[in-house]
Amino acid sequence: MKLKKKAKNIIIIVLFLLALLAIIFVGYNTFFSQQEIKEVKVLKTIKKYGYTLKDNKTKRYQDMFEELNKVLQKDSVDEEAYVKKIAEMFVYDFYSLNDKSTKTDVGGTDFVYASILENFLTNAEDTYYKYVESNMYNDRKQSLPVVDEINIDSVEQTEFAYGEETDEEAYEVKVSWTYTDKGFNDYQKEATLTFIHDDIKLSLVELK
Repeated sequence: MKLKKKAKNIIIIVLFLLALLAIIFVGYNTFFSQQEIKEVKVLKTIKKYGYTLKDNKTKRYQDMFEELNKVLQKDSVDEEAYVKKIAEMFVYDFYSLNDKSTKTDVGGTDFVYASILENFLTNAEDTYYKYVESNMYNDRKQSLPVVDEINIDSVEQTEFAYGEETDEEAYEVKVSWTYTDKGFNDYQKEATLTFIHDDIKLSLVELK
């Protein structure tokens, strides 16, 4: 009788442990399904120029993208209008941090010249994006800047040498901007952007 009772107790303990493990397993999966990272989808592309619009971009950026699309759809593209728009888009996307999910989610990369992109990303992650906390699960409490008004102060054509090449009709664009929160007034608020001709595209090669 004692042996049977002992075996019965062991079975009860085993069943209890199995039930406990099942509860932990269900709870774990439920938690992480709720914390699932949202997949980023492409909403629109300007195929000829290689620009993409993703659904994690703000409404304002999406409107800018539509404006850029209109500029580039014309039979004869107005290059000054083109460079003004991408300068505006770059400044908004790069210097607004609030919509970025991590420090590696660097904005404005669509407009950066391919051969300097890796260095550009490294510099951004080590400087302006360095202290951006992760928001992969939409639980970030950190206050981050959002660009407000953007002014294109000047656009000038200039000669720019890169590698063994020289673009005699590159564009130097001076831009200034404000932030939606005055608490970020000590952040960078002006820059000079240089764009070169990259086949039919204009691409950013220098930011200062």
